[in-house]
Amino acid sequence: MSDKQQPIGSGFNDESTAAEVVAGLDLTGKTAVVTGGYSGLGLETTRALAGAGATVVVPARRPDLAAKNLDGIAGTEVDELDLADLDSVRAFAERRLADGRRIDFLVNSAGIMACPETRTAHGWELHFAVNHLGHFALVNRLLPLLEGGRVVSVSSAAHGRSPIRWDDVHFATGYNRWDAYGQSKTANVLFAVELDRLARSSGLRAFALHPGGILTPLQRHVSEADQRELGWIDDEGLPPATFKTAEEGAATQTWAATSPKLDGLGGVYLVDCEVAVFGEDGKTVRPYAVDPDEARRLWEYSAELTGVNAFA
Repeated sequence: MSDKQQPIGSGFNDESTAAEVVAGLDLTGKTAVVTGGYSGLGLETTRALAGAGATVVVPARRPDLAAKNLDGIAGTEVDELDLADLDSVRAFAERRLADGRRIDFLVNSAGIMACPETRTAHGWELHFAVNHLGHFALVNRLLPLLEGGRVVSVSSAAHGRSPIRWDDVHFATGYNRWDAYGQSKTANVLFAVELDRLARSSGLRAFALHPGGILTPLQRHVSEADQRELGWIDDEGLPPATFKTAEEGAATQTWAATSPKLDGLGGVYLVDCEVAVFGEDGKTVRPYAVDPDEARRLWEYSAELTGVNAFA
């Protein structure tokens, strides 16, 4: 179990915004890749990084929509990527490698939540495939461009729903959409732990995080009735005061990618622009999510499934 889950005094909090955490930073000449960077938290992350001077490449399953949403944000580029399709991941990575630009920040912000039971062409459960395996393959293929950079994986407090279900990772014996989402979010954290261990000698560091409670397009598969039952909205459709705005929700992933205070750190789980402690509430991290043995096991399993392992 990691002993690095200790607050470092970031100077920010749960009300900080993405723009505030990059204020004073000059990212001119830096290149970022933000998956899902044209919607929700990804869009606000793109806006903040570009506003600080970075060039932001936004891979998108719907490039036309991405171009529309990013219109007016200088320094952004759109490319095509479907995380559920490993051929699409390979093609995107090959284009970036041919382009040759170093990637200083890779923010894995794209994701799905609470979907109906769906499987990829490989038979993989869709949350695990999109939220974890697609990003796993992407990072491994882009590794030559990432030396000295940071990889940030957007997890969730929902990792507390489920560790990796080694006896039935793909829910062959009964599907629960929240457990499937939770398992994929645990996978995001474990991925950061093992990537950081494997790559830190090259200067690459990895982080995972919970962005907070925010209403974004991620909730598209959750009905209004279910959202009311969960306490996400009231009878008027408004979120509780504890929920963040999209600008606040994007702060932790933007901070993870850019903050000098995280220099020399990695493989840790962050909440509210701070290193989280262990616990069982939404502001903490479960020990199983940062367990190094679980992280190695997941890496090996993911490499076997995807056929990609930059460290083999």
